[in-house]
Amino acid sequence: MPTLEWIGKEKVINHHQEVPFRVLERQYSFDENGQTASDNGSENMIIRGDNLEALRALLPRYEGRVKCIYIDPPYNTGNEGWVYNDNVNDPKIRKWLGEVVGKEGEDLTRHDKWLCMMYPRLKLLHKLLAEEGAIFISVDDNAQTLLRMICDEIFGVRNFLAQIVWQKRTSPDARRKVSAGHEYVCAYFKNVDCADSSINLLNFSESDKSKYKNPDNDPRGPWVSTDCTAQAGHGTKEQFYTMITPSGRVIELPDNLCWRFTKPRMDEEIAAGRIWFGSDGKGVPRKKTYLSEREGRNLWTWWPNSEVGHTQEATKEITTIFEKTATFDYPKPVRLIQRIIQIATKKDSIILDSFAGSGTTAHAVLNMNKADGGHRKFILVEMMDYAETITAERVRRVIKGYGQGKNAVEGTGGSFSFYELGEPLLIGENLNEAVGSEKIREYVWFTETKLPYPPTESEEPYYLGANKGAAYYFYYEPQSVTVLDHEFLSGLRERGETTVIYADRCAISPEKLRELGIVFKKIPRDISRL
Repeated sequence: MPTLEWIGKEKVINHHQEVPFRVLERQYSFDENGQTASDNGSENMIIRGDNLEALRALLPRYEGRVKCIYIDPPYNTGNEGWVYNDNVNDPKIRKWLGEVVGKEGEDLTRHDKWLCMMYPRLKLLHKLLAEEGAIFISVDDNAQTLLRMICDEIFGVRNFLAQIVWQKRTSPDARRKVSAGHEYVCAYFKNVDCADSSINLLNFSESDKSKYKNPDNDPRGPWVSTDCTAQAGHGTKEQFYTMITPSGRVIELPDNLCWRFTKPRMDEEIAAGRIWFGSDGKGVPRKKTYLSEREGRNLWTWWPNSEVGHTQEATKEITTIFEKTATFDYPKPVRLIQRIIQIATKKDSIILDSFAGSGTTAHAVLNMNKADGGHRKFILVEMMDYAETITAERVRRVIKGYGQGKNAVEGTGGSFSFYELGEPLLIGENLNEAVGSEKIREYVWFTETKLPYPPTESEEPYYLGANKGAAYYFYYEPQSVTVLDHEFLSGLRERGETTVIYADRCAISPEKLRELGIVFKKIPRDISRL
């Protein structure tokens, strides 16, 4: 497989491992009753901050759990006029490039900058994605080739699902002789072997259903017919035979065709009434497919705007929600994101959008939960200042309802909590005591088990929990030195086949620890870095 090289790649290819782990600090919660400082227990999150650091902060709770990721990153167009700066020249990105890539970052082309920005973020998104999960990435012709090549490298060529073509406009741009009427949604699985069981079919529309007819009053109901022939080169000798229709007509296929079924199988299908020879019984046989036996409509890679919306529709949605124009340039229509969620999630799935923009993904999740009673969860990340004034504000209005008069839209209900990126958990080689013991415990538990941290009901204050026969303790006291000694061991009630104990120091010999089935880990030296 060819790999893509660019200036700065060697500096960012493993940068996701060097990003400091920062804790998430909840600022407020919101639900149908309004905003509150207390935690309402919502699993929906809106995070303001650099998405590189935010994605890393999500690892302890969400690594390998996200069913569907949708992102709409900058398109690398060179356009500097958008609310969402689209030339990767935002001051925050420039600062990051200077710190990570170094002085040579000043000389990068916008393509180099875009790749440097995207690569470590995609690496972290890959870690967060569930084994059966899929990522969908909006892109246009400016960067789709570059995107495909780095996704092939990160997700694997075999895990490519599709490059969907979205018809974004309703008519050509009159200002241009040749104008783009489409964008792409590039889709990869974490493991494409899960695709058949993870991808949902589309619901039948009334237009789809109208294509099914029942001219012969078949008791199985309306049907459509498909060809019963196949290419001869793919056939076995049992698929070459003379067909005699119910009317007595003899059908000999040309040399380049054979029958779809063997003669015994064809006779069975005919006897069951599943083959159509036309109203006069003289036609070439066609296989019936019944509406009653279909679970849904198969997908293809052409998504017309009549089905999933267009840019004008998206702009109108934003205008209606905020009751003013020009709130956000080039948002995506809710129907486009709903299509992705429909085909790639279950009713309890987690959906992540780390380039949240105006908050369309949360809007789509809330709409779908209201429509089908689902409990899907969303996680949005937005680094720009409008994370509160546009992204979160849109979600507030969708939950409560918006618009006036004939444009009024009933609220979806639901909730979310708003977070900021907090302190780094580690400063150099030392624990940052300012983050609080509970967040450190959560982090240590995850690095040991790769599982979300379940607060225990144990009366032992240092006990984290048990997993796969091992019990875990984090013997930590801010501003004091903890010592693993016999006195501490004598007070432990929870033991496993192995008991892992973190402490500042150990006063028991290695031989005695082995005898007791104890593994000592020194704080902070032995705390793993994500």
